[in-house]
This record gives sequence, structure tokens and C-alpha cells, in this order.
Amino acid sequence: DKTEQGELTLTPEVFEVAVRPEILHLVVRAQLAAKRAGTHSTKTRAMVSGGGVKPWRQKGTGRARQGSIRAPQWYHGGIVFAPKPRDYSYDFKVNKKIRKLALRMALSSRLAGDNLLVVKGFDLPEAKTKVFAKIAGNLGLSKALIIAPEESRNLVLSSRNLPGITLTTPDQLSVYEILKHKQLVLLEGAVEPVETRLK
Repeated sequence: DKTEQGELTLTPEVFEVAVRPEILHLVVRAQLAAKRAGTHSTKTRAMVSGGGVKPWRQKGTGRARQGSIRAPQWYHGGIVFAPKPRDYSYDFKVNKKIRKLALRMALSSRLAGDNLLVVKGFDLPEAKTKVFAKIAGNLGLSKALIIAPEESRNLVLSSRNLPGITLTTPDQLSVYEILKHKQLVLLEGAVEPVETRLK
């Protein structure tokens, strides 16, 4: 219900880091590139069935010369420079230190912009979206990333149908998810695991 429950000191090395946009940009692009499936595929003229016979003789018909009805300019013809399955992830691996630094910067940007909220906990005796929606309304959450110390079945089931609300744990935390959501909600029990991971 957004009443003050006490004070909590956040580690400056994790939550008060100078933000460098170029590092955040590099890490987010690498994450999004690695997420791409790259399973697209179409057929070139060599793969399209048919077209083994020359459609008409080379000269004397008045029409343009053609060698196959599966050439790219024909309907049902092959695709020029057809996309093939490929790996979109970066050729180089983003350094672990850089990834950790980017996470610290993302958390710091949310604290600096007054978009970080530490909550003592959610009292959810049963999995009810209506109950969680009321809590989210009281806290003023619209597009928020909630970091819980561990996956709670009631919390997962209650929050998954609310648009804009995403639930995660400290070990699954990513720069893209933090920057994608305007608000960041840390459950009190998740603060220590986050700081331990990123110190």
C-alpha cells in the first residue's frame, strides 16, 4: 500500500555508477542479436521445382530469350540472394566485466531517475490477478520489471496476465529488460542477491 516500512542502504558500487550510453547500447544490441532465431529460408532458382525445359526457342518468336520458367523474374521463380539460416549473434563475445558494468549502469539509471522502488514483499495467499492488479495500482506500476528473490508460483500466476508487468529473478536479470521497463521494483529479499552478483 506504499507506506514506509523502514530504511535500506543500497551499495553505491552497484546503484550509483556513472552511466555510459555506448556500453548499454553495445550490450543491448548483442542481447537482441543473440535472441534472433535466424531460421528464415527461401529457395533460389536452383531449388525451385520445374524449369528444366527451355520455355521457347531462342530466336524467331519475337519474345525475349528465356532459359527457364524458374528464373527470378518469373512468377513462381526462385528468389535472388535468398535468405538462408544463419547465426545473428555477434562475432565477438561481449566481455563478462562489460556485461556486469552495463547491469550496474542500468540499475543506477533507474535509481537516478526515481524509478526504483524497494518493496518489503507481496502478500499473496492465492494466485489471483485481481489481487495483484490492485497492489500494482496502489504502487502506481504501469510498465514495471519486478525482481523477486526466487520464483513464487502465486506471484508468477498473479502477474503474468497484466500487460506491462514482467517478473524476473536476480540470476536472470538482463540490461535489455531493465531498460525496456520504465519502473524497477526490487523485493527486499532480492536486493542482497543482486548486489552480490554485481559487486
